[in-house]
Amino acid sequence: MTVYLVGAGPGDPGLITVRGLDLLRRCDAVVYDVLVAPELLDEAPAGALAIPREGMGQDELNTLLVTLGHQGLETVRLKGGDPFVFGRGSEEALALREAGIPVEVVAGVSALSSVPGAAGVPITHRGVPAQVTIVSGHSASDAQLDYAQLAAVPGTLVVFMGLSHLAELAAGLVAAGRDPSTPAAVISQGTTARQQSVSGALWEIGELAASLASPALLVVGEVVDLAQALAGAGEATGGVQPLGALR
Repeated sequence: MTVYLVGAGPGDPGLITVRGLDLLRRCDAVVYDVLVAPELLDEAPAGALAIPREGMGQDELNTLLVTLGHQGLETVRLKGGDPFVFGRGSEEALALREAGIPVEVVAGVSALSSVPGAAGVPITHRGVPAQVTIVSGHSASDAQLDYAQLAAVPGTLVVFMGLSHLAELAAGLVAAGRDPSTPAAVISQGTTARQQSVSGALWEIGELAASLASPALLVVGEVVDLAQALAGAGEATGGVQPLGALR
């Protein structure tokens, strides 16, 4: 039996793929992330095992998936966003392969573009340097970020899971040479009815986003200034904003 690593999308249950939803509706077991929309779990068969990942270490989770596979259960590992974009899906796939369990990766809608898009921020735009750089905010706590490189790279910078280190990230970029007036935005709980966002200059974005909840995405670059134009003239800027007008 196969274990399917299925991307559930960034939060809105409607953003799961048709392939992912079909597998979920006929699985024997589903192992799900805490951020997966509850509505998606309702799509699993009534008799399917439903196991939350919350509280499990990665090694424990890998062992669980291997065990379910050896038991002959068609298993959906339901992951937020896309399994291979800061989702540790490759680690799970490797553990399953090493155990001789067939595994299939079902790509999901990543927060990379969908969350900024829900707030009216395109991560690319003609006339803006044609480059997008993505990093994990968790790396800030491990001193793994090369701020000099990130400050110098052109285009849009997208930081996943950076809310708890937001002030540190912004200060590091400015200290390394990034213009403190560079437009920046933080989108919290993107694509859901609880979405909120703030925008402002890089130097002040940590303070502006202090009241926002995880998960959140940081976007740094000139594309942030397009959000107001796309939302319509006269819309307020700065402060906590509700779900974007484009959603």
